[in-house]
Amino acid sequence: MQRYFVEQIKSNEAILTGDDAHHIARVMRMQPGDELYCCANGKTALCTIAEITNEFVKAAVVQWVEESNELPVFVTIASGLPKGDKLELVLQKGTELGAAAFLPFQAKRSIVKWDAKKGDKKVERWMKIAKEAAEQSHRAVVPSVYAPVSFKEMVMMGKEYDACIVAYEEEAKQGEKANFAKTMEQLQRGQKVLIVFGPEGGLAEEEVRLLREHSFIACSLGPRILRTETAPLYALSAVSYYFELMR
Repeated sequence: MQRYFVEQIKSNEAILTGDDAHHIARVMRMQPGDELYCCANGKTALCTIAEITNEFVKAAVVQWVEESNELPVFVTIASGLPKGDKLELVLQKGTELGAAAFLPFQAKRSIVKWDAKKGDKKVERWMKIAKEAAEQSHRAVVPSVYAPVSFKEMVMMGKEYDACIVAYEEEAKQGEKANFAKTMEQLQRGQKVLIVFGPEGGLAEEEVRLLREHSFIACSLGPRILRTETAPLYALSAVSYYFELMR
């Protein structure tokens, strides 16, 4: 059954506009009486379509659905800006795997240089990718997608989290295996963790040094060196396994 995110569900009614209304009426060719899910503020309602116009679709709540499809911990993926559409892949698949937020940052070895003046449309596209992936994976919440920040700004944002991790390939080369698991063991449900990944070429030594100085825990993600778009998905899968399958 189709799932859509709305700003609010008021008086047991949801109003869908824009692309969602077009998708319902023109793509799915749904009719009054058809059922769909509407999500708002982390809650999900089974609804029936009450009215379809050229501007909006009105849906009436049949019942609220009790479900828990969100990761028990809030994971923010901080990615050093990569080339091409690699970040879009991380956004889409990372949303499916349960990330709560995505924080791109300008790393020393980032080949792409962020132009804030032209960036609004790109951020809008990223947010749309996350929304569509959240609908597809039956999540109740759309992850937050931040506009890219500087490396130092990202480091300072770490103060808002209960735990901060940096995936560092040199740790893998030296055989480090325990830090990621230890961090997961110390986290409680509802807490927040920030996981940092470098761009192509990895993080520079001085960047890792600064992260360590601000209590970021350097860890490996196994013995193999993962690509910048693969590592966040591995980490999210590991978090899901630990909190959702082992417990």
